[in-house]
Amino acid sequence: MRKGIQTEKQYSATCQRIEELLKVVNNETSEDDQNFIELDLLSDLVYEYEQLHHEVKQPTLAEVINLRMFEMGLTQEKLSKLLNISPSRVSEYLSGKSEPTLKKAREISKKLNIDANIVLGV
Repeated sequence: MRKGIQTEKQYSATCQRIEELLKVVNNETSEDDQNFIELDLLSDLVYEYEQLHHEVKQPTLAEVINLRMFEMGLTQEKLSKLLNISPSRVSEYLSGKSEPTLKKAREISKKLNIDANIVLGV
């Protein structure tokens, strides 16, 4: 008997099947339902394959700030006012040309609710 997903082709096909199952399985679906069981099993297989073959890297500070800006409906100008820094400094953070000071990193972490490890690059 074969164990798990072995190739990218199998991985892609399994992900496609999961997408199909997500259209029919919801929070009200019984755990005894055939589609629920299949989704659960395939999800476990995909998770195991991804752990071995798809390294998930920690997002950069710029990526997380961009996400928070989107989530909070902030422009670079509004963010600069929120953080009491110039718009050009925000631009430098977003482009990766500059990193915040420790004091500013704390403020970014608190005001944007970003994990301090990400802000500090730990």
